[in-house]
Amino acid sequence: MQEESRLKEKVKEFWDRSSCGEVYAVGQSENEYYASESKARYELEPYIPEFAKFYEGKGKDILEIGVGMGTDHSEWAKSNPKSLSGVDLTPRAIEHTKKRLSLLGLTSNLREADAERLPFDDHSFDLIYSWGVLHHSPNTPQAIKEVFRVLRPGGIARIMIYHKYSLTGYMLWTRYALLTGNPCKPLHDIYFDHLESPGTKAYSVEEARNMFAPFSKVNTKVQLSFGDLLEGSVGQRHRGILLSVAKTLWPRKLLRSVFKNHGLMLLIEAHKE
Repeated sequence: MQEESRLKEKVKEFWDRSSCGEVYAVGQSENEYYASESKARYELEPYIPEFAKFYEGKGKDILEIGVGMGTDHSEWAKSNPKSLSGVDLTPRAIEHTKKRLSLLGLTSNLREADAERLPFDDHSFDLIYSWGVLHHSPNTPQAIKEVFRVLRPGGIARIMIYHKYSLTGYMLWTRYALLTGNPCKPLHDIYFDHLESPGTKAYSVEEARNMFAPFSKVNTKVQLSFGDLLEGSVGQRHRGILLSVAKTLWPRKLLRSVFKNHGLMLLIEAHKE
């Protein structure tokens, strides 16, 4: 438990230095700042709205776990939900989201909270959404148990966690295992040590289905990410000549065709009876 607690503090410190997507936020005014980040996010990840189905928020009690800069959260707020709540481990993300919603004239019940101990009663929400967050929590299975606990019967959870067998993982393995003379280093350790915050994890489809076993129906889809395709500002932790060359020569069209099931993103829609 002490080890998990220390790791969680490291995760919090990492994301409190810069929220996810902050690298794309530019502009002299706050409106320009947040609009630029939203534009970049949905251009790089056009599959987010398709997966989230923001329009389904109308009249529902919604929770987002890990609000980040508030990009998706503002879309949920625009959907005219019955109620909207958002949690994040970092005060930086909560402040970003509050500012963004205020600029748009929108509201939400926002608070700092741990995904492994959600501060809500059982059966509180009709829809729970989390994009790229729960794999950073030291105890991801516990976080998913919390999703199940606070979701109402008949509710839906839409969660993205990282997929183990991904082009991103293979690239990191090449750089930090093969080229360092340690080809036996497992993908688990590669993600844990070298992808985003300390302790990041990735799961096979089977492993994810096992974690979501309490749900009555689970649909999964593997999605190639902009990281797999070396698009946008990827590789901030791994800059170097090798990455620059790879970005120039990367056969994106071929990868989209041949390696479409080797994306970093595992999109999960889970139903609770």
